[in-house]
Amino acid sequence: MADAKREIERKYESDDSGLPDLTGVGGVAAVLDKGVAELDATYYDTADQRLAASSVTLRRRTGGTDAGWHLKFPVSPGVRDEIQAPLSDTVPDELTALVRSRIRDAELIPVVRLRSARDLRHLVDADGKMLVEASVDAVRAERLTEGGGTAQWTEIETELAEGVDPVLLDKVEKRLRKAGVRPSESPSKLARALADTAPAGRKARRGPKKPKKPEEPKKPVTAGDHVLDYVRAQRDAIVELDPAVRRDLEDSVHKMRVATRRMRSTFRSFRKVLDRTVTDPVSAELKWLAGELGLDRDREVLTERLTTALDALPGDLVDGPVHDRFRNWASASHGGARSRLTGVLDSRRYLTLLDTLDALVADPPLLKAAAGKPEKVIAKAVRKDFAKVAGLVEQAMDVPPGHDRDLALHDARKKAKRTRYAAEAATPALGDPAAALTKSMKALQSLLGDHQDSVMARQTLRELSAVAHAAGENSFTYGLLYGHEEQRAAAVEAELPGVWKEIRSGASV
Repeated sequence: MADAKREIERKYESDDSGLPDLTGVGGVAAVLDKGVAELDATYYDTADQRLAASSVTLRRRTGGTDAGWHLKFPVSPGVRDEIQAPLSDTVPDELTALVRSRIRDAELIPVVRLRSARDLRHLVDADGKMLVEASVDAVRAERLTEGGGTAQWTEIETELAEGVDPVLLDKVEKRLRKAGVRPSESPSKLARALADTAPAGRKARRGPKKPKKPEEPKKPVTAGDHVLDYVRAQRDAIVELDPAVRRDLEDSVHKMRVATRRMRSTFRSFRKVLDRTVTDPVSAELKWLAGELGLDRDREVLTERLTTALDALPGDLVDGPVHDRFRNWASASHGGARSRLTGVLDSRRYLTLLDTLDALVADPPLLKAAAGKPEKVIAKAVRKDFAKVAGLVEQAMDVPPGHDRDLALHDARKKAKRTRYAAEAATPALGDPAAALTKSMKALQSLLGDHQDSVMARQTLRELSAVAHAAGENSFTYGLLYGHEEQRAAAVEAELPGVWKEIRSGASV
């Protein structure tokens, strides 16, 4: 099983002067010489370098204290999550799975070999605790594809020890800069190796010592530009969240599911911009994926709601093994759902969907309105969605309490969510009015979501009560919780008219 850790490090250009004295910097009491380690790392990627394009690195390294396979995902500048696996001759299947959304069916091959002589120092505090690992690395790079170019350089690297305040790296950098050391132009050894060993005529210029200012992304102009920016962001989110979902990281399933919903809503809200004959089949596949992602997520949310309500009851009102019933119900499908979801992410259907999303973004099915001004085209679409929400909310409030109102409010919630996403996509073009509508629709969605959760909780309580009764257990507590859920739903219904009146009066898109 692979291990994971958060890596916080910085890289600097180095000349023959080596590492300046860092004693006394931010609590550093001593700098310990740990000797020179010989590291040999082979980096793997696809032939067209899909991992490098995403700033993801996969390597097999020997030497040092952490020999093995290392897979690194970017988190923010200088921060990466590193997944480690034991040394083996081939790429571990578990690591291949974590990059599947990026490589699809492409083969992982050796692309660069880096051999480094690492002169290592430990920066420790007065108690001998390591604060920062600093090194001077003499690197020799060899490209293993496309002509086999070579390069060599020396760099300084500082890596924060676990549990240490990252501010210390700022203080170390201040000392380094004072000594004339400057940050590296390349974010990683691999990036520099790929640039410096590129075939003749294709070498990336490393530029002057002072890093160039990153090129500004092209600003959206037309309605189509804005819509595609939003669609592209959701495609990227799905791809980037895939490894987190496979690792079962907190909230990752929910975030991926939201990305699929945002994209589907965008296709529906802006059907005057993107051709439905192309986007409707894609929407159907996104709906399938969202459904698979929701199998476990919905049960988790409901379990938390029921357990919280149960824990709030006085002990003398909890009659029978209710906690056990909830716990067994919650865990009944988790293992199976996780296994099923992993299978979904490895499936041909899912990988084809990712390819389809790439093709749609690369060659979007734009209609005539896509060339129009966003202030006109996008605003019109958002107003249309809001009008539908208004109709559903007002219709639901006119229906007597009960099953039919529950269904009507559920429909209004779904439409509020779609309008929220449309307003969210419109915000870069329309500014504050769209941002305000996004906030209002989120609040309405949350309120109506609480109502729908109550509906589902009551349904579950009826089912669990029936099972408990059949087993000869007292069903009193289930009935008590059912009554509390009825009260929560009634409170939402009582609050809705006032909330809606405020939203209606403030809408201005």
